[in-house]
Amino acid sequence: MWNGKSWQKKNCLMLKRIAVTGPESTGKTVLTQQLTDFFHGNAVPEFSREYLLNIGKNYSLNDIVNIAKGQLKKEEEIAEISTGFLFCDTDLLVTKIWAEEVFGTCPEWILSAFQNHRYDLYLLCYPDIPWEPDPLRENPSDRDRLFKIYEKTLQEFNMPYHIINGLENKRLLNAVNFVKKLL
Repeated sequence: MWNGKSWQKKNCLMLKRIAVTGPESTGKTVLTQQLTDFFHGNAVPEFSREYLLNIGKNYSLNDIVNIAKGQLKKEEEIAEISTGFLFCDTDLLVTKIWAEEVFGTCPEWILSAFQNHRYDLYLLCYPDIPWEPDPLRENPSDRDRLFKIYEKTLQEFNMPYHIINGLENKRLLNAVNFVKKLL
């Protein structure tokens, strides 16, 4: 049986970065943790949650830039001590679309960083799981439209991605199979 631990031992020097991305409440955090456990990799938590818990939902465009910078900083800190797979619970695509949706524009810093900071794979989470209310979430009825924006953006920038759908174990199995293809 193939598992992440055997891969990690054989390929300990090669770090593969995987962004788990998509609209709110599509299972990014759960999937990131499941993949980290399965492949015995490392995870980068979602920085915006930590940031917004301190300031609430009264944020500015500058706060989204700070969140993007904080996300990248956390990712680089964890990448320094990682081998095998690094699973990132959100990415700059999220901050790009978030800024455009809420403020009608994306700051140049986020756009430039998004274009230059590449992942080996993007796992785009499809909104086929139930919405989970959360005080920090904003778009319970708009996930399908937002999903299309995510996919279109990944296509426009020629980013390697796969759509992750299905419930529970099927969702994880789909993601595991796509990650294995990186090998």
